[in-house]
Amino acid sequence: RIFNVNWFRKDANGKFLWPGYGDNIRVLKWIFERLDGTANAVETPIGYVPTPDAIDITGLPNQAEKMPELLKVDRDEWRRECELIEEHQQLFGDRYPAALHDQFENLRKRLS
Repeated sequence: RIFNVNWFRKDANGKFLWPGYGDNIRVLKWIFERLDGTANAVETPIGYVPTPDAIDITGLPNQAEKMPELLKVDRDEWRRECELIEEHQQLFGDRYPAALHDQFENLRKRLS
C-alpha cells in the first residue's frame, strides 16, 4: 500500500493546516490503523482519505475546524500534481517500475 501525506498544506491565508512536528504521529497512527483495517476512511479519486474524526486531534486547538480543508481532495490540484509526478518519473526512464506507472495511470483516470 502507498500512503501520501502533505505535511505542508496551507489555507487561503497561507497558514499551515496541520501543526506538524510531534503531532505527525497522529497521522502515522491513522496509517497503521488503516493497515489493520480499524481506521475510518472515505474513498476518493486518490484513494482512501481519513474521515475528519478519524485522526485524534485531542488537545489541538481549532484543529477540528481545519480538518475538512486539510482532507479535501481537489481534482484540479491533483491533476497539476500529476504533471509534476510525471516529470519526476521521466528521470528514471526504463528503470521506473511498471507497477508504479500503472498505478499512476489509474490515478489519472480516476481524476478525469
